[in-house]
Amino acid sequence: MGLAKTLEPFVCGGSAATFASVVIHPIDLAKVRMQLYGQLNPGKPIPGFGSIIQNIIKKDGIAACYKGVDAAIGRQMVYGTARIGLHRTFSDALVRYNDGKPVNFLAKTLSGMASGAIAVCIGTPFDIALVRLQSDSMAPEKDRRNYKNVFDALVRTTKEEGIGALYKGLAPNILRGMSMNVGMLACYDQAKEVVAKVLNDPMTDGPSLPTKLGSSCIAGFTAALFSLPFDLIKSRLMAQKPNPETGKMPYSGVADCAVQIFKKEGPLGFFGGFSAYYGRCAPHAMIILISIESITQAYRSAFE
Repeated sequence: MGLAKTLEPFVCGGSAATFASVVIHPIDLAKVRMQLYGQLNPGKPIPGFGSIIQNIIKKDGIAACYKGVDAAIGRQMVYGTARIGLHRTFSDALVRYNDGKPVNFLAKTLSGMASGAIAVCIGTPFDIALVRLQSDSMAPEKDRRNYKNVFDALVRTTKEEGIGALYKGLAPNILRGMSMNVGMLACYDQAKEVVAKVLNDPMTDGPSLPTKLGSSCIAGFTAALFSLPFDLIKSRLMAQKPNPETGKMPYSGVADCAVQIFKKEGPLGFFGGFSAYYGRCAPHAMIILISIESITQAYRSAFE
């Protein structure tokens, strides 16, 4: 039972994150394409979420909406398991250190940042594969990589570009992971306390459904707001390829990518695709944070 208790936040968190990613994958696909549109089509207005999905279905069929879902599952089994499991483990340790009393928001923030950073370092190769699988059909046919699946993407990337290519965009990805965890998990924990007070929810047997729904809506918004600029930079660094004429990469690093986005697309360029990104973050956060309660109850019942 001791091992099962230790593994509980990792197994339940990873299961909830994987389930949520499968459900919202078409939204995530549209989000990545909206983010890369400004790079591939400078000066043109970014199409809306509905137009992106419609064009994908027209061009490649309904199944194309789940392009890269195997990479998304692999990513969440590694990254999602680590970020949620570590955050819960760190948070529980902080509560015990605080004599069982709820910890303040700063402690929750530090827990979210630490767990997010560690999880990103573990899961970045799958993130690289996911972004490349999702963005490949946007490129001209002659420039497409045509990966068969997530494992083909990982193996070919390593062979063709070296092991370091699996960690392209690691710096913004760490910043994204930290901001995402703070926005989603730390803000959820804080919002849960506030919403419970507003709704007079004693939370004796855990938060009620209205408390969970309200808290997860807030967490979805803060997660999107905090992490989108870093997610945008990460997507562009991960999807970039050398110029066929000069052999140079479009961006030399995080700072150069940020400067170019600011110069060419303005400050709002960092929030390109916010509608799709929020449409991804809010349902993703809600599905994880609501389903994890049921998954945890089932897990505990299995080991009683």
